[in-house]
Parts: sequence; C-alpha cells; structure tokens
Amino acid sequence: MSQMSAQTLPELRTSTSQLIRLVQDGTAPAPAAPAPGGRRILVVDADVGPGDSLVTQLRRYGHEPVAVQCGGQALQAHADADLVLLALELPDLDGLEVCRAIRAVSRVPVVIVTARQSELDCVLGLQAGADDYVTKPYGLRELMARIEAVMRRTHWQPAARRYIRRGRLHIDVDSREVTVDGSGVALTRKEFDLLCLLASHPDTVIPRKHLLKQVWGDSWSQRTVDTHVSSLRGKLGGSGWIVTVRGVGFKLGAG
Repeated sequence: MSQMSAQTLPELRTSTSQLIRLVQDGTAPAPAAPAPGGRRILVVDADVGPGDSLVTQLRRYGHEPVAVQCGGQALQAHADADLVLLALELPDLDGLEVCRAIRAVSRVPVVIVTARQSELDCVLGLQAGADDYVTKPYGLRELMARIEAVMRRTHWQPAARRYIRRGRLHIDVDSREVTVDGSGVALTRKEFDLLCLLASHPDTVIPRKHLLKQVWGDSWSQRTVDTHVSSLRGKLGGSGWIVTVRGVGFKLGAG
C-alpha cells in the first residue's frame, strides 16, 4: 500500500456503531447541493442517532439518505427508495429475511453492509437477493463506488416487467395492477402486498406471523390478516383464491 493510501484510509473508515444514523434534530452540517443523478438511499440499521458520518457523507455526495432502525420499517419504506443499504443485525427481523421480502415484491437495488465476514454469510446474502455485499470496516470511497456500480448495473438492465399468473388471476408487479378474467381489481396497498406475497410463493403455506411481519412490520393487530384476507376474497370474487390452513397460515388457491 502506498504512503498516500495508508494515510487516507483511516479517514475514510466508518465505525460499526456509526453505520446508519438519521439526522432529525437539524444539528448536522448543511448538505452539499444534490449532484446530478443523486439517489434516494434507504439505510437500515439498529444503530441510529444524530450526526452519523455515513448519512452526512451520503448527503455530501449528493444523495438523499433516509434511515430506519427496524426491518419492519424497511419493508414499509423501500418502495420510495432508489437503493437500500441493509444491515443484517436488526432488532425485529434478520436482515436476510428483510432482503428476501423486499426482493419478492421489488427490483430496488440492495447492498448489504454487515460485520458478518464469512464466505457463507456472503453467499446467503447474495442468494437472498442482494446486489452487493460489503463487510465492516469498510472504506467510505469503496462503499460509494459500490453504490454507483450497482446503480449502473441496474440502470442498464432490461426493463422487463414482472408478472405473476395463477389461472384467471394476473398480477403486474411493477404497475401494481391485478385482473381476474381480464377485469381490473382495485386493491389497497396492503391488500396488494399481501396478495403479491402469497402469489410469489405458490402452493406454499405462509404463516400468519410471517405475513404480519413482511406486510405490516410493527403496525398490526391480531385480526389484521383476517380482515385483509376477507376483503381480498370479496374483491377477487371468491373464497377459493386464498386458502386458510388452520393453525398455520394462508396460501394462494386456484380461485
């Protein structure tokens, strides 16, 4: 390593405790003017607090960072992000589970940033749907370069639309449109998310607890799933579209 790089690397490191912190109290330095092509970046980590260096640097690089602490919050916020920086150590859900849930309904780029450094952890992260895997401690310039590389790759990918078909039921995942026998079905956001999750795992019984965590995060009551399932059945035109497996959960039926 050259003398210059040896001198600059310590300045570019970010500590584990400072990975992701949302600046909410207005005390952080004013961000630089957004650069052309700046991204809205969702950073997900349990370590949050004012004045985090990564959030500040993301702003100075022209991005718009938004930080959340929990996996449930990430599942609610990822739809508005251009890229997700995802830690695996979260208080409510394992980061791999969050990554799989996001990838089931979205093409938003996900970069895992974690202290888990084993080859197996990296493989599991990429298999869960992550676009890149960065271990701590990392160089800030390296992280920014990886963000840009991931965004370039996703920008040049063909914009293939994603469809889920189940007999007479068609789901356009990208436009969030649902039809049955060619007729449109108007669903709320949560109804669509619930249906899409079930349809993404055909013939698989998904436990009620798993549905609650992935669709509603931390905001739910005991009867939330039942209420939305009943509403979905009515809008889809029959109880056969969503099958109840007593004591376990639900799965998509054949209508």
